[in-house]
Amino acid sequence: MERQQAWELLCRYNREPFHLRHALTVEAVMRYFAEQRGEDADFWGVAGLLHDIDFEQWPEQHCVKAPELLREGGADEATVHAVCSHGWGLCSDVEPTHEMEKLLFASDELTGLIGAAALMRPSKSVQDMELKSLKKKYKDKKFAAGCSREVIARGAELCGLTLDELLQLTLDAMRVSEDVVNAQMESLHNK
Repeated sequence: MERQQAWELLCRYNREPFHLRHALTVEAVMRYFAEQRGEDADFWGVAGLLHDIDFEQWPEQHCVKAPELLREGGADEATVHAVCSHGWGLCSDVEPTHEMEKLLFASDELTGLIGAAALMRPSKSVQDMELKSLKKKYKDKKFAAGCSREVIARGAELCGLTLDELLQLTLDAMRVSEDVVNAQMESLHNK
């Protein structure tokens, strides 16, 4: 599936800026991970972009409604499996088996936590965020309470990474992509 086709499919079911920003952020993080590993950045990015396709309209059917929406939109079975696997143990029994799926599982919640931490900074940016301050926010269970620390830790383990390694890699990915995501969100506001 081409990126533009995936974006149009996502926007068919998602309108909230928060959800669109999250989708763009996870897409960018997945592209970064793919590029770091010499993998197919387009495929990894599309899976990241579409991972929450059903969440805005059908939150109680998250990862259950997604296969139908994705297949109707022309997604292949590898994308369907990746999207469903990011909810493994939460709202899906589809286990992440490929490296990309494991990284999607690991980074989904974490991008939310890092994004929330960035909003608390005077700069409102990840550019000046250090691992030490991110770890402090991570350890504070009251901060961004909706971001499951258990899922993040489980994701790191799935990927064969320490928690610190996953935090740093995801922070690095978000630093590299922050301007692109902000520009994409700005272009939506100008439409």
